[in-house]
Amino acid sequence: MPVIEVIKPGMFTTVQDLGRFRSQMQGVPVAGAMDSAALRLGNILLGNDENAAGLEVTITGPTLKVITGECCCAITGAEVGVTKNGLPISNWTVHKIVTGDEISFSPPPQNGGVRAYFCVSSGFEVPLSMGSRSTYTRGGFGGHKGRALKAEDVLRTVDPGVLSGEHEGFVCPPRLRPDRNPGAPLRVMPGQQEEAFTEEGIETFYSSEYVITNSADRMGYRMEGAAIAHREGADIISDGICLGSVQVPGHGQPIVMLADRQTTGGYTKIGVVCTVDLGKLAQRLPGQKVRFVKTTLAEAVSFLQQEATLFNSLKELRADWRRIPQVKENHVPAAETRSICVTVNGKTHSVLWEVLN
Repeated sequence: MPVIEVIKPGMFTTVQDLGRFRSQMQGVPVAGAMDSAALRLGNILLGNDENAAGLEVTITGPTLKVITGECCCAITGAEVGVTKNGLPISNWTVHKIVTGDEISFSPPPQNGGVRAYFCVSSGFEVPLSMGSRSTYTRGGFGGHKGRALKAEDVLRTVDPGVLSGEHEGFVCPPRLRPDRNPGAPLRVMPGQQEEAFTEEGIETFYSSEYVITNSADRMGYRMEGAAIAHREGADIISDGICLGSVQVPGHGQPIVMLADRQTTGGYTKIGVVCTVDLGKLAQRLPGQKVRFVKTTLAEAVSFLQQEATLFNSLKELRADWRRIPQVKENHVPAAETRSICVTVNGKTHSVLWEVLN
C-alpha cells in the first residue's frame, strides 16, 4: 500500500471526495470538491470510483514524496505546473509514481484556474466521517485530521490493485475536459424566493457584472456590484440551502453558496447556479468578474446529461486504452504474462493472464 509524505503543504491542500450528503438534516455541511467534475475526471482517468478521495490543491500546491510503494496519479482541474523529480509532467495524464519519487506543484498562470486535483490509484485512505472522506475545516472533521495538510503529514492510499498500472500514459483529450473559460457567464435557474425581488432587481442581477470579493471561500463566493432590489425585506424564515443557491442579503449583493455552505439560511435566494457551472466559479479568483444568465430547470437537466455523456466518453476511451494495443515511443511492448494468488473461502487459486499487445 503506497505511503506518501507531505514535504511542503502548499497554500491550502485538503482531502476531498464528492461530499457527505446524508447528514444535512443534522446541520452538517456537505463539503467535498469545489470543482467536482475535475475530481471525477481524475478518478475516471485512473479507473477509480468517481467518489474516491483526492487532494484539492489551492493555487500554490504541495510537495509530496512517495515513501514506499507504487501507484499511478493524475492531476486535473487548474492548470498548475507539476514536476516529478524535478522534471515537468503533464496534467490530465496518468503517471506512475514509485518509492522515492517527489511530486511538486507550482501555481497556475493567470486565468489558469484556482483548484487542481491530485488523484491516485484507488484514492487516499483516510477515515470515513459520516459516510465521506471530505475535509470540513470549519468543523474540524473529515479528511486528514479535519484540517488542511501540514508538513510531515503522512497519507496512505487504498490498495491500488494489480491492474492499476494499466492506465499509465492514458490522457484525457481536451474535448472531454470541462470548459472553465473565466469569461463564460454562469447559468442560473430561478430561485425559491425570486418573487421577493422587484422586476428591476431581477433585471439588475442578470444584466450586471459582479466582482468576486476577497471574502470568497469554500463556503461561498461573495460578489460586489450593482445592488439587487427587494420588494420588501431580505429576511425570510430559514429554509434549506442547496448547492449553488444565490443569496441576496439586505445590502443587495449576491452570495453564491458552495461546497462548505451552511445547511439553512434566512436570506432570500434569487436563483440557483446550475451544478455544471459551479466548477467555473470555483476556478475563479477574487477580483475576477462574473456574469449571470437565466436558464430553466429543463435546460439545467440537459446540461447535466451532457456532462454525464462526457464522463461516459472518457470511460469508453479508457476501456479502449486497456483493450487496444498502444504504440508508445514507436515501440510495441512484448506480450507479458502475469499471475496472482487469490484466496476465496479459505481456498487459494492461482490466476494467470496475458497482457496482449
